[in-house]
Amino acid sequence: MPKTKSNHIISASIQDNQAYMEEKLGMGSSFDIGFRELIILKQKVQIYYVTGLCDTSVIQELLKKLVEINDVETNTRKLPEIIENRLVHQQVKAVKTMDEAADEILSGLIGVFIDGEKYAQIVDVRNYPGRSPEEPDTEKVIRGSRDGFTENIIENTALTRRRLRDERLRNEMMKVGERSKTDVCISYLQDIADDGLIDLIKEQIEAIEIDGITMAEKTIEEYIINRKWNVYPLVRYTERPDVAASHLLEGHVLIFVDTSPSAIILPTTFFHHLQHAEEYRQAPSIGTFIRFIRYMAVFASMYLLPLWLLFALDSTLLPSELSFIGPNEEGNVPISFQIILALFGIEFLRMAAIHTPTPLSTAMGLIAAVLIGQIAIDVGLFSPEVILYVSISAIGSYVTPSYELSVANKLINIFFVLFVGLFELTGFVIGMVVLTLFLVNIKSLKTPYLWPFLPFNAKAMLHIILRIPVPYTNSRPSIVHPRNNYRQPIK
Repeated sequence: MPKTKSNHIISASIQDNQAYMEEKLGMGSSFDIGFRELIILKQKVQIYYVTGLCDTSVIQELLKKLVEINDVETNTRKLPEIIENRLVHQQVKAVKTMDEAADEILSGLIGVFIDGEKYAQIVDVRNYPGRSPEEPDTEKVIRGSRDGFTENIIENTALTRRRLRDERLRNEMMKVGERSKTDVCISYLQDIADDGLIDLIKEQIEAIEIDGITMAEKTIEEYIINRKWNVYPLVRYTERPDVAASHLLEGHVLIFVDTSPSAIILPTTFFHHLQHAEEYRQAPSIGTFIRFIRYMAVFASMYLLPLWLLFALDSTLLPSELSFIGPNEEGNVPISFQIILALFGIEFLRMAAIHTPTPLSTAMGLIAAVLIGQIAIDVGLFSPEVILYVSISAIGSYVTPSYELSVANKLINIFFVLFVGLFELTGFVIGMVVLTLFLVNIKSLKTPYLWPFLPFNAKAMLHIILRIPVPYTNSRPSIVHPRNNYRQPIK
């Protein structure tokens, strides 16, 4: 059963409220729980805050304004109104329960309690530690904006709002986690996004029962999407505000999670993971060319190795003009096993590059090039053709815009190699049929994963294949069921 929160009403006795704070927040034992008690017009006023999450200069200015009340005011009966007018900040609200006040204080806000009053004033002066917006490493472009989402949810929604100054843009804040109380924001355009989609996402988030979501957006995804052991990504992540804003205009819904620099885009299809901002920063013809090259790279990352292995095992499948395909020299290890070893070697290098300190990465690269490259060929562990095709396949996976999709394709690639190595042509055909049926049956929030290919939509498929000029993209994708289908006004 989920743990129910008590509705402890704020007491008119400020001492009772202080005792509650000492018990619940650990005031006195936790050094970062700040507390000040002031005497203003002969009444006690207490201030609570978390030292690392509040702007110190604003706290000092607030204390200064409150102390000055003793010098300029004398009406003690109107002390609550006087104090409220001295709270020098743009966001102030009143709460009536201790639980809500404690949650707000732990979120980085200031709580002001007045003796004799059954409510507390909450002042939003939070100042989360973090970095400044910068271009994300995984979504770089040649031309375009260099800002990106950070770990601050307030900054992230502001970066999106800067690009969509529409009064119909909604940013609804929720809290998830019994202990972490992490802020989760749902963003959508009120007159475009489907109401059923919005309600479904809200219900899924509200139903989450967990202590905390310290892994942020990934935990949210696993609760919203019932993917089980499916390797393919059913949501899209982006760290670029321009990409996020573009999807909002299409009718998608975004989820921001505090402490995460990635926004979740819902719903998504397989082809969403093949898009990149660079295509829209170039001329349509150049963008189409880039898109074709990317599709070829993704295809190579999945099918190049099993196809080459199939032809190497059964040369009769090749026409005479392509008879050169296949290993020129037989190594000491079976070809299928060579490919598997080489694929795992690539993954070793990738993980080593992630965990190797930057000053040592160059040395690591030189060692890998010598040991896995030339020496492995000389001792007969790998044939040169295996190194070549495994390298091309690895490059194709790195060209894939979505990291999650590239990892999924690597696993599928390994299974294809095993099937072909065991059953040759029959294994390749079985693998293709099983993968196609698997992808056809996948749905992301009731959205077919292979749309617009299956079910087929000619107009949408044209937009997938070609980078259509923006003036000719007058309609939104029908798969998200937008309330307003036209992107531009009809003249």
